[in-house]
Amino acid sequence: MKTIIEPFRIKVVEPLRMTTPQQRERILRQADFNVFLIKAEDVLIDLLTDSGTGAMSSLQWAGIMRGDESYAGARSWYVLKEKIEALTGFQHVLPTHQGRASERILFELVGGPGKIVPNNNHFDTTRANVEHTGAQAVDLVIEEGRCPTTRHPFKGNLDLAKLEGLIQQVISQGFKPADKIPLVMVTVTNNSGGGQPVSLENLRGVRRICDRHGLPLFLDACRFAENAWFIKQREAGQQSRSVREIVREMFELADGATISAKKDGLVNIGGLLLLRDEELVRRADELLILTEGYLTYGGLAGRDLEAMAQGFEEVVEEDYLRYRIRSTEYLGEKLLAAGIQIVEPPGGHAIYIDAKHFCPHIPPHQFPGQALVCGLYRHAGIRAVEIGSVMFGKSGPPPMELVRLAIPRRVYTQSHVDYVVEAIIEVFQQREKLRGLEIVWEPPSLRHFTARFREL
Repeated sequence: MKTIIEPFRIKVVEPLRMTTPQQRERILRQADFNVFLIKAEDVLIDLLTDSGTGAMSSLQWAGIMRGDESYAGARSWYVLKEKIEALTGFQHVLPTHQGRASERILFELVGGPGKIVPNNNHFDTTRANVEHTGAQAVDLVIEEGRCPTTRHPFKGNLDLAKLEGLIQQVISQGFKPADKIPLVMVTVTNNSGGGQPVSLENLRGVRRICDRHGLPLFLDACRFAENAWFIKQREAGQQSRSVREIVREMFELADGATISAKKDGLVNIGGLLLLRDEELVRRADELLILTEGYLTYGGLAGRDLEAMAQGFEEVVEEDYLRYRIRSTEYLGEKLLAAGIQIVEPPGGHAIYIDAKHFCPHIPPHQFPGQALVCGLYRHAGIRAVEIGSVMFGKSGPPPMELVRLAIPRRVYTQSHVDYVVEAIIEVFQQREKLRGLEIVWEPPSLRHFTARFREL
């Protein structure tokens, strides 16, 4: 069959509120042209993020009813720990309330002034948590990952030559690599670069460089299962392996990982920090208790731990992943057919529109991505997110000006996606009406969440 159906039935529905163009205009202006500040009930199709916005399964809801709310040693914690050990091979599993909490603990322990953290691409909170400690976040994605139109099966790969060059630069300054580089991180899939996957070959190459210079390798593994599916589909020699086997090898190559379970954990809240180094585990345990909660709940209720345990089982089911990746690809193909440039090939969790191509009349300092985001909400009540000069441009324009359409897991049907396609095409046909913006107020960091704009 060419048609890939949703591998689930819908048992519960939530009504959507329809708004008029006049209402949306008023709402957008009241939010100062920042869609983060719009109430969710005023959004028709919400593609702002795939983080914590998915629908949980009947078995996850059953797990919530089983949740053990004990402060210490809850049965639900041991259920989750057993699942994660079997999936990843990590024995030291620290629960947190979400991925950025895992990042904060990790980089508070290993970061600091003068330190350098290389990655293929840091996403927003990862970069902010690195830089909050005084360390420098460095992006080393391959050149193909900086161009929307380039077709490459693994555009998320970290450039091995650039990594080796960075290490040699540290050595030339008279330092041992570990004195300056506390760890090397690889984000799978690469969110800032269009949701593009990283190959096993690339991860093995990063591992060899880390071993040669005595550096730990960490994964930002929010979307590890989607990355493993791409490996199975695209990488030579991997087609006969199961997604679960590929996932296990990905984690076995790493010394640690931060995970937001709100993505491939299929839950609405939760995160993990996985570690191997015993001394780092001890220090992380202390910080976890200080800021998150006890070691067996980490800021979560027992019911959340149960839902996470089941979610990490369901996310490696190949029928689900086939549907998940194909539904995103469907949206991308429709936009490309209409002449709308996206980051090619389509990613796993989102489609990224090339805002430079969409809005050639708006220069980067007037935020073309944010202009398109506002245009989509105005026209059709669709909420997307800018990934360009607003999010990453405080120190100069980033390589790409993108608008991300992040697909919540198991939430929207094909008719919802078709509506999104029609709306984007209509905005594209009258794109000369889109107007640039300027920032009238911004916070010191992570400005895209709360900045205020004025339309030019």
